[in-house]
Amino acid sequence: MAAELRESLEDLPQDTELGESTGAFVTLHYRGRLRGCIGQVGSGQLLLEVVAHCSKSAALEDPRFDPVRPDELGEIEIELSVLSPLEEIAPDRIEAGKHGLMVSRGRQRGVLLPQVAIEYRWAAGRFLEETCVKAGFERDAWREPDTKIHCFTADVFRESDFRPGQRPGPEGRA
Repeated sequence: MAAELRESLEDLPQDTELGESTGAFVTLHYRGRLRGCIGQVGSGQLLLEVVAHCSKSAALEDPRFDPVRPDELGEIEIELSVLSPLEEIAPDRIEAGKHGLMVSRGRQRGVLLPQVAIEYRWAAGRFLEETCVKAGFERDAWREPDTKIHCFTADVFRESDFRPGQRPGPEGRA
């Protein structure tokens, strides 16, 4: 796969259908394991800009991982999650695997993508608790009146879905 390395977001094409303002997450997997994941929710930036920024950040700036090395690139699987707008949701309306969640209180927040609930086989209640933990809250912080719960859906695109000989979806993942 040939790709041009861009030093600046200013180099991105400006006349594109990827101009819609939306949130997105870029997730990197190396040999089937998480290698980086960075996203933006409701930033107001154009999708193309969000994806470019998050791609670079997932590879080089995810604080949980060392930067991706050039020798890893051939085995990196890229997953793009394009997010719907955020909506407030009542806890009993959450559908694990359909909804992603953002739990927030003040400036502190945690976000989990819908596919996380599927990967770990979490029911809606557990998914909500784990999103609270991701935010740095207690598991039951969602019960507090000043804690806000928002949901979103995601259109997920995996690099392997576009390779010849690969089956689409999670079953086709290496």
